[in-house]
Amino acid sequence: MHEWRLATVVGAIHETATVWTFILDVPGWPGHRAGQYVDVRLVAKDGDRPKRSFSIASAPGDPRLALTIERLKNGEVSPHLCDELHAGDQFELRGPLGNFVWDVGDGGPLLLVAGGSGIVPLMAMLRHRAAVLTDAAARRALPARLLYSSRREDEIIFRAELERLAAHDHSLRVTHTITRKPAPGWKGALGRIDRTMLATVAWPPADRPRIYICGPSPLVTFVETELKALGHDPDLIRIERFGPTGDKGATPSRD
Repeated sequence: MHEWRLATVVGAIHETATVWTFILDVPGWPGHRAGQYVDVRLVAKDGDRPKRSFSIASAPGDPRLALTIERLKNGEVSPHLCDELHAGDQFELRGPLGNFVWDVGDGGPLLLVAGGSGIVPLMAMLRHRAAVLTDAAARRALPARLLYSSRREDEIIFRAELERLAAHDHSLRVTHTITRKPAPGWKGALGRIDRTMLATVAWPPADRPRIYICGPSPLVTFVETELKALGHDPDLIRIERFGPTGDKGATPSRD
């Protein structure tokens, strides 16, 4: 059983209007694998101890733990974290948890599909890949593609970092699509992820890509079904889903 540890906020990054990344110092942190999450526990004024789970954004081996959290309007935990946490503040966390994981040693090619804040564990995978594969030849041997759906352009989490990673690594291809009316100058795809989009981005099934899908439950279900229909091996597809209330069953919640 994982023990509860005290995390201290040492920095915060405002990713979008509703998303923050908190950089944490966690004494005794045992390390994690890319794609895992932690439970976060608060102590409310009435003595209640609400608990929610959030994916880890940092790569394994980073000296600090990073949690990227979306502020949900009716959430019980995320508004407190996003509105009230400052450097020096503390809260409890437990982990790492979860089996939605990928290591460079697992091989590729790697296909990542994200919706909204579902990018967070997949970003940990891309950061892990970039940290371990330090030369172009190694990256070409394990190429990666990301298909990322957001509502609007200004809601794309990690946009600048994704652009930098792709610009310096020609074996990484990042494809964005937005589902709301775009601002002038938008050059990405438009609309919800569909079979045509998946077929365009994904490798042929014969290449046996390792596939990771994370996002709202309807998106995850659709993408998993369509990739199987396109001929991809179900044993190579890993999913993590969350619903509108943040209830993800055995996987991380978001509120």
